[in-house]
Parts: sequence; structure tokens; C-alpha cells
Amino acid sequence: MTWRSVVISRPAKLRREHYSLAIEQEQTAFVPFEDIAVILLNHREITLTHPVLSACGEYGISLFATGDTHHPNGVFLPYLPHSRVTRWLRLQLDLPRPVAKQTWATIVRRKIANQAACLRLAGREGADRLDSYVSRVRSGDSDNMEGQAAAFYFPQLFGKGFRRSEDGFINAALDYGYAVLRGTIARGLVAHGLLPAVGIFHASEQNAFNLADDLIEPFRPAVDLCVKHMPPSPDDELQPKDKALLVNLLNVNVAMPRGKMSVLSAIEQAVESFARIYDGGDPGLLELPILIGLEQHRLEY
Repeated sequence: MTWRSVVISRPAKLRREHYSLAIEQEQTAFVPFEDIAVILLNHREITLTHPVLSACGEYGISLFATGDTHHPNGVFLPYLPHSRVTRWLRLQLDLPRPVAKQTWATIVRRKIANQAACLRLAGREGADRLDSYVSRVRSGDSDNMEGQAAAFYFPQLFGKGFRRSEDGFINAALDYGYAVLRGTIARGLVAHGLLPAVGIFHASEQNAFNLADDLIEPFRPAVDLCVKHMPPSPDDELQPKDKALLVNLLNVNVAMPRGKMSVLSAIEQAVESFARIYDGGDPGLLELPILIGLEQHRLEY
């Protein structure tokens, strides 16, 4: 089972050594490809060989590149063979609008419920108000309860006057964490034969990840809670330790219908249940995470 997130923030050369990723720096480290879920390249002086890219495709690994701001600006997704990819595309395009609207309402309800949980876990007020919003979400979220919840939630969590549009450490950290989640969800969608560009709510023609942007919503509060506990740096710039912490959110435990598991495993199960909706499943049975804190998932052997 894939579980490791590899973050490289110093000059390195990456090559394939049999079944492992070889990371050449002062010393050479070896990580089995079968253990890796995500590789994040966060330095200008990192080189890699074609066999490494090929292995990422072979083992279903998402590889992120960062830009001048050190935020993820590109992702290499595996082009995995799927026996019924054309069938899944037709199902996506033919999804009845009422089903899409019901599914989106289910997603919004869990997102707002997790925002309420985030406020409680962070010791902030306002969770009860968000709980009341959950019951007011209608099919398709026609009253935009998601937007109303966000307008109330972020100032409650980060302080009055906070705006998602402003520059600063908090928003830089939020954007970084969201970007890692988004790419990881896109990886899961591709692995199940789904086209990330075809969403159920998000529908921008310029967005190749509309479906990932639909499914990410209930996972966002995990990033929010993590960022709330992160001490800001003096110059408002994300430090390597901050980025590693945000990538490591993939290994934080959440509650799912099948039990407690890491965010990475929860994404896999959420995508599986999402795919069942396209195949005639009930939108109410969509498996989505419940935020329970920032406890690290422990592997049991």
C-alpha cells in the first residue's frame, strides 16, 4: 500500500535503481516505489531521469513541481490503463443533473460539518452556527450555504479581518496544502478511470481538475486546522519544515464509514464511492471524511 510522501528541498539527482527511487545527495537514499504516493520537488537544482517518470506512471505516483514561489505549479499524473475508461467517460458525461446536485449537496454538508469540527478542535467559537448551516443545504446547494459558511468560518478560525484573497503566511500555507490535496485526489480519479476535468459542480473550461475540486471540499478543513496550529515565519514565507508538515497531512487520521484511516486512504475510498454514483449508486452513500484532529496514522504490521 502506498503511504510515503517524499519531499525534496535540496539539490539532488533522482534515478531509478531497480524497484526503488534513488535520491543522490551527500549520501544516497533509497525508497521503494511501491511505498510512495507523492513526490514533491522543491528546489531548482533537482534533476531526474526518464525511468523515474516512467516508474511514477507504473506505480501510480503523483509528482509535483514547484515554481519560483515554492508553491506547487504542476503535477505529473500516472496515465494508468483502465479496462473501461471509455465507459466511465460516458457515465461522467451522462450523469443525470438531479444526481449531480444531490451529490454536491452531500459534499457541501460534510465540508461545513468538518469546518464546525475544525472550530471546535481549534478552540474557536461558532461551531454551533455552522452545524445549523448543514441542515439548510438543499439539492445543488441552491442557497449557497457553502459560501455563507466560508464567509463566517475563516474569520472565526483566523481572526476578524482575515480574507482569503490577501497575501501572507496563512494564505500561502492554505494554498500549499490545498494544492497537495488537489493533485493527490486527481491521481486517485485517474487511477479509477475518471476524467478529472469533468466535474459535477465545478465546470470551468479552463480547469483540468474540476472533479478534483469537487471532491476536495470535505478534506480542506484538515489543512485549515494544521495551518491554525503553525507558527508564522517572521518574513511570512513558508519554510521547508512548514511545507513538509503540509505534505504530511496525507498521513493524518480521519474517520470514514469503514473506520479510522489516513487522509491518503480516505481519498482512495472517497473516489471509489464517487465512482459508484456514476454507476447508479446512491449519492447519500458517498464516503467522505470526518475531521477528528491531526493524529498521525500509525502503520501496523
